[in-house]
Amino acid sequence: MFKTIAQYGHEKIIYCYEGDVGLKAIIAIHSTVLGPAVGGCRMRKYDRDEDALFDVMRLSKNMTLKNAAANLGAGGGKSVIIADPLTEKTPELLEAFALAVDSLGGTYYTAEDVGISVADLNHIFKFTKYVLGSDRGSESLGDSNMATAYGTYLGIKTGVEIKLGIKDLSGVKVAVQGVGHVGSRLVELLTKDGAEIIVSDINQNSLDSIQKKYSVKAVDPEDIYDVDCDVFSPAGLGGTINENTIPRLKCKLVVGAANNQLLKDSDADLLQKRDIYYVPDFIVNCGGVTIGTAEIYGLTYDEAFKKIDIVRDNVYEIDRIAREKGITTQQAAIEMAVSRVNQKKAKR
Repeated sequence: MFKTIAQYGHEKIIYCYEGDVGLKAIIAIHSTVLGPAVGGCRMRKYDRDEDALFDVMRLSKNMTLKNAAANLGAGGGKSVIIADPLTEKTPELLEAFALAVDSLGGTYYTAEDVGISVADLNHIFKFTKYVLGSDRGSESLGDSNMATAYGTYLGIKTGVEIKLGIKDLSGVKVAVQGVGHVGSRLVELLTKDGAEIIVSDINQNSLDSIQKKYSVKAVDPEDIYDVDCDVFSPAGLGGTINENTIPRLKCKLVVGAANNQLLKDSDADLLQKRDIYYVPDFIVNCGGVTIGTAEIYGLTYDEAFKKIDIVRDNVYEIDRIAREKGITTQQAAIEMAVSRVNQKKAKR
């Protein structure tokens, strides 16, 4: 375990346990060099505790890169609660988690993620001020799903311009994998631009809702990889871009809102070998955390939303680095983000 922690470069891993309420959680603080560690809480029934540790470590490291790339003045962190959000979530469990976060004294700010809703954050906020994205409190800016979708939309638009030489998304075919809170907002933005949308989701209610609202085509979740499209856009859980799915893709670009889309960083090489242009997830899905960190620094929603425009500049910069150095866009994005962290370290 400690070798794994050393490999990922984390500052601190905190295990939280409260048997009376069923809390088993892990808080991973990857870096506080640029500011307090910021990253959401994911509630999921993992098959093994080791899987939860692997997930939270990857996610928290990604948050360091995301926050650094977006110039948010925040470090990277993440947390996971090992429980089924549908059957095991209770007010008492959320309270115990909140107290664990509070005990860290602002080193880590939690927020919404898979399995944790704004309503859950409102309850957590009763027991700690170190929570972002609730709709309680004078500094709260509320729902950030549109912000995340908007950053992803900018990434798609910029990626299409770089790869296909097209500035207008009208008629561009986009396969959106997952149409939950963020994916549905992404469909909204793409539809307004005249893109042709194909969607999939494991939740039939979400699928029915998005089809009724936008008249988009839907396919089974397992068939989304085989859709002939210009852009494949993962917007659900991570790890869907891997050695098994990449050979099936019939797209020219992969640009999406999901965290950790690549199962391994080396999957970026597999995409490049297939001439599929990849815009790294942590570069484009920064909208939510941009709104969240704005609460720390007292920005208005409009001021924070404007900061998401950095996505376009970052995508161009990553493309430049990748071309000049002959590396993948994933490697280029990591290099750019790490350099910003190292610059701050040097000033210290």
